[in-house]
Amino acid sequence: MQLTEHRNERELFVRHADATGVTVIDRKFDRSLIVAADRVIENFPARSVAELDANAIASVLALQPEVVLLGTGARTTFPSQVVLGEFLKRGIGLETMDNAAAARTFNVLVGEGRRAVAVFLLAQ
Repeated sequence: MQLTEHRNERELFVRHADATGVTVIDRKFDRSLIVAADRVIENFPARSVAELDANAIASVLALQPEVVLLGTGARTTFPSQVVLGEFLKRGIGLETMDNAAAARTFNVLVGEGRRAVAVFLLAQ
């Protein structure tokens, strides 16, 4: 059986992600960013989970996701209980993982039609 990938041309996908950069379709980013199915928000203010504040969280919530994938670089680093609580009280799932895992998970969820948003924290 031959398998052929069919991507929705209106959806973005992450081609590559690691601790130093993220490639969305064919564009490489080296600063923290948010990726949704239909847009990229560059220059996300936080570079680490310690820098996640109310303004950073508000920019993610403005996209009205059902799940947020938090890519924390080369290793998984969990955010504070305050940050987790902001998503929990709105009924929005927050999954924390390394950048590569966040990219893979984002692509699967968006491909399934889910309202997923990936936040990639890049230290540069």
